[in-house]
Amino acid sequence: MPLFLDLHDLPDGVTAAHVAEMHQADLDIEHKYNCRGLTYWCDEIRKTAFCLIEAPSKEALIELHENAHGAVPTRIIEVNDTIVESFLGRIEDPEKSKNTILNIVNDPAFRTLMVVKIKNKSLRTSDINTLQAAIRGYTKAIKALTTNHNGGLVRSEANTYLMSFALVSDAIHCAKDILNSYNKVVTPDLEFKIGLSAGIPVTDKDGIFEDTIKTSDYLSDIAKGDFTITSVVKDLYESENQNKSIEHKSINVIKTKDEDFLMQLMSITEKIWFHSTTSVSNFEENLGYSKSKLYRMMMNLVGKSPNIFLRDYRLHKALELLKKKRSNVSEIAYQTGFNSPAYFSKCFLKKYGIQPSNFSCNN
Repeated sequence: MPLFLDLHDLPDGVTAAHVAEMHQADLDIEHKYNCRGLTYWCDEIRKTAFCLIEAPSKEALIELHENAHGAVPTRIIEVNDTIVESFLGRIEDPEKSKNTILNIVNDPAFRTLMVVKIKNKSLRTSDINTLQAAIRGYTKAIKALTTNHNGGLVRSEANTYLMSFALVSDAIHCAKDILNSYNKVVTPDLEFKIGLSAGIPVTDKDGIFEDTIKTSDYLSDIAKGDFTITSVVKDLYESENQNKSIEHKSINVIKTKDEDFLMQLMSITEKIWFHSTTSVSNFEENLGYSKSKLYRMMMNLVGKSPNIFLRDYRLHKALELLKKKRSNVSEIAYQTGFNSPAYFSKCFLKKYGIQPSNFSCNN
């Protein structure tokens, strides 16, 4: 049976106790609608509640809520139980408190999500085995540090790691420890990039935490610096730590308007990067910026000019395709927006220190 996670916006005055009563009302009549309520999350501060319910359809879930207590959800998404547990830590009610009739759960579903990426700065290393062993060591360290800081590893693939934390402070401290685990002497051809953002699991998107994942992913992908967080994460950290200012030396804090710019930039890039006719003018037109303003914004937030940003984005995509070994160098050159294999090879060599044909043979 499908599993759904729904969002309820709570009116003023509604408490965790009220939500517990509503949850119990659902359980009392759920059999009539062939539904099964697994658990819920309630956040009195942000005035939100989320129900995790097995149901034959979204319509059956809505009908259950309407007849149990009348509180119809604002939004419903279909989810996977394993993914929900990896993000939120549970898929069933916590044990009841002693001597209570209701199991009152004041447990927010708001999470801080971290994306860590281990990227190739260069491919010139002669000892591939040493590099691969180092990456395995880094992966082990990232997983251990996530657990040590009360986080959950949601997924790990292609040297990219997604983690979930209930407390912002745990996420910040974990990220710092992960950066400290990086050994520039042993692996100078690698770099760590970390992005942190925070949000709720259900929005207007179809996927769980889709907006927050995308923000963290983009920050780890293109933001200038090794460790970038949103202003929301900064404010939450300072709130959790009695207004103690977050250390700015190693952390790049993105303002909301700059975060919006990066989100728009990546949204546009993902749609047009592979066309050989794509140029900087396409970004200027889609973003509504003059050439000089776009250049200033890119240098300030990304650390690259628009031309270099587009070229490096294409080269990174080409590297991913080369690793998959499904196409030859010429095919990959055209697939990634380059006008000729020769120019592609020249750019690849300049960035990674090796010809794509040699990398393809050695990898």
